[in-house]
Amino acid sequence: MNLTSIDWAIMFVYFVFVLGIGFVLKRKVKTSTDFFLAGRAIPAWVCGLAFISANLGAQEVIGMAASGAKYGIATSHFYWVGAIPAMVFVGIFMMPFYYGSRARSVPEYLRLRFDEKTRGLNAISFAVMTVFSSGISMYAMARLIQILHILDVPFRRMNIPQQWIFHFSIGFSALIVLGYILFGGLTSAIYNEVLQFFLIVAGFLPLVWLGLRNVGGWHGLVEKLPSSYSHSWVGMGSPQTNPLGVEWFGLVMGLGFVLSFGYWCTDFLVVQRAMAADSMSAARRTPLIAAIPKMLFPFLVILPGLIAVGLSTDLVSTPSTSTTVSGTASSQHKAYGKGLIPAKIDEATGQPLLDANGKAVLDYDLAIPNMLLHYFPTGILGLGLTALLASFMSGMAGNVTAFNTVWTYDIYQSYIRPKASDEHYLWMGRVATVFGIALSIIAAYAATRFNNIMDMLQLVFAFVNAPLFATFLLGMFWKRATGHGAFVGLISGTTAAAVHHGLTLPAGAAPGIKGAWLGHILHAYPSEMAQNFWTAIWAWTTCFLVTILVSLLTRARDEKELVGLVYSMTERPNEEHLPWYKRPAALGVAVIVLTLMLNLIFW
Repeated sequence: MNLTSIDWAIMFVYFVFVLGIGFVLKRKVKTSTDFFLAGRAIPAWVCGLAFISANLGAQEVIGMAASGAKYGIATSHFYWVGAIPAMVFVGIFMMPFYYGSRARSVPEYLRLRFDEKTRGLNAISFAVMTVFSSGISMYAMARLIQILHILDVPFRRMNIPQQWIFHFSIGFSALIVLGYILFGGLTSAIYNEVLQFFLIVAGFLPLVWLGLRNVGGWHGLVEKLPSSYSHSWVGMGSPQTNPLGVEWFGLVMGLGFVLSFGYWCTDFLVVQRAMAADSMSAARRTPLIAAIPKMLFPFLVILPGLIAVGLSTDLVSTPSTSTTVSGTASSQHKAYGKGLIPAKIDEATGQPLLDANGKAVLDYDLAIPNMLLHYFPTGILGLGLTALLASFMSGMAGNVTAFNTVWTYDIYQSYIRPKASDEHYLWMGRVATVFGIALSIIAAYAATRFNNIMDMLQLVFAFVNAPLFATFLLGMFWKRATGHGAFVGLISGTTAAAVHHGLTLPAGAAPGIKGAWLGHILHAYPSEMAQNFWTAIWAWTTCFLVTILVSLLTRARDEKELVGLVYSMTERPNEEHLPWYKRPAALGVAVIVLTLMLNLIFW
């Protein structure tokens, strides 16, 4: 594709602006608390937008559009079942523990509630997870730049092989994020995430509008899709009758409870934004404020995926306002692709990749890039690309700031240098930012093995967040839960996830990174998503039961030590003086009612 000077100018201004925010905030970063927790001085509405934007990375924009193209409107369950209830729960019930305990991280709360070994185990597993998540954002950005052929001409002029565009793009995105986090720490990341939120909305609203107009509106789109693609709950009685390949119990338990609550309630990436709020009330409202735009995001990020797969061949081959579908993809999509979704190409042979059943592996991650090329003219194309770049930066920065905090406070300070000065920990936080991004680059290359990055992310969450949520649930609501129980439970839960994944395989996949790596296949799932949900269920259930058993066999802590850490022994925040719209309970009820209405509308 050929970008004009207007498109380049929009992207250039964005990069200058994000680096400028970090540079301006640099003088305010004087202590480790300023760097890691933004001095706990951010207003609720800013924290709320950052709360959602930190999750609004590549997995949200690219991954949800890919899942929309792969699974249909049922992907909305990741919002209306797999996000909103958990966001309400963390705001009403869990933030008083996090914020009130003055813990600097989620692993540190585990130390206060249980013991040091439980904190250490969670800190290490969380650090690994953030590295993978940041790497996925890097991979998605590099694939975007490569598929859109933005750098083809300058690389050709310098006689650099075209495959190096992917490597250069990963390095470039890493340097930008490294720059503004090193300057301004979490404060810089939060304000950039607010900017990125508005950019994403501005960039994707025109895309949805143009796409729907092209296919004849929602009713026209429904006529072009399989019937199961336009319903979120119909067919959920059996895994064979819905695109997700999972029955309603696996969906509600696996996604709606284990994965959802495990992510939103225990993942320090998002909790860190609420912990940066300027008061307890603001911290509790943060996830509730974020839930309002979150419930509307399916219309912004899932619909483009449905439009991409629903376009007829005639519409694809006759672009309306822009260039043709991206290079390699356009040469293969008629024979092997589906709408704007091309077959994934084997770089070694130049031929479409085939699954174990001999069917072409579709590259669903290209739904959004190809939609941008197909619909956006000059100027708007630059805005759309900038919105994508913003989502990648948001996801990368969120994971990197969470990683450097956990590394410095929960690993380095606890086990390597426990009595250093605050200046030294501030220095270590910046060093951790550098090697955290370096590790993320390695993880980016592992993401090339998946044709839908959302599938990869859900697998990572099943291993880490699912058992952790069982630990938190027992720790916060059961006084008898012990440190030994929590530690053994976490290990058992993660082991159960590994065993289940190693003995199962999704349809069409070969044994290896997607499952059955233990050498046997005890069960075959209809989809990768179904396998991920049940992996999470096994992990959570195992951790929950083992933690109870071991806790009953070990000595409980003195109840005086649990004040402020267990629900029944914590004073409830007094918010009667606040207007109703600032009371978390009232906000939570309103959010749940609106979410139920959306589920009924798209039943």
